[in-house]
Amino acid sequence: MTQSDHDELERLLARLTAGVDAAEVHGALSGYLCAGGRGGADAWGEALAIDALQEAQAEGGAAAEALRDLYLATAAAVADEDDGFAPLLPDDDAALSSRANALVAWCRGFLGGVGLANPRARGALSDEAEEALSDLGRIAASELTVEEGDADEDAYAEVLEFVRVAALMLRDECAAAAKRH
Repeated sequence: MTQSDHDELERLLARLTAGVDAAEVHGALSGYLCAGGRGGADAWGEALAIDALQEAQAEGGAAAEALRDLYLATAAAVADEDDGFAPLLPDDDAALSSRANALVAWCRGFLGGVGLANPRARGALSDEAEEALSDLGRIAASELTVEEGDADEDAYAEVLEFVRVAALMLRDECAAAAKRH
């Protein structure tokens, strides 16, 4: 998925008056899929309890198709054996404060999606995964203040990589647990 995907999703969510931004929606979908949730390409708005998406999917048309494409692209990225998955966020040309706020929103959505899939109920998570979820929770609860500069850019890049790796670790643990049950 590309930056244009983020911008297109942002515009679609605004048209649907969804009340959530692209990063949070992608985070929720990613968390749900990483944790083993299976809402389906045409009904994931219902699985995530996002009314505007449910309505768009029920009505069909271009919005439903765009949401289906997002689901399929995200599911493919989550399943990528080369771990090419990455959060859908504004690109590096956006202000660092915008990117940081989007990362916070993505983490908030991711945690919500994981909660909806409920891997803890299956005993799926190791202590390391629980710690990663706690760290994601701290990020999601953050109010970041950043300045445009190399030090903050580097810190953002490190946090982004941590978030990406944590999501992949949770995906792997939940998939392994599903095979055990």
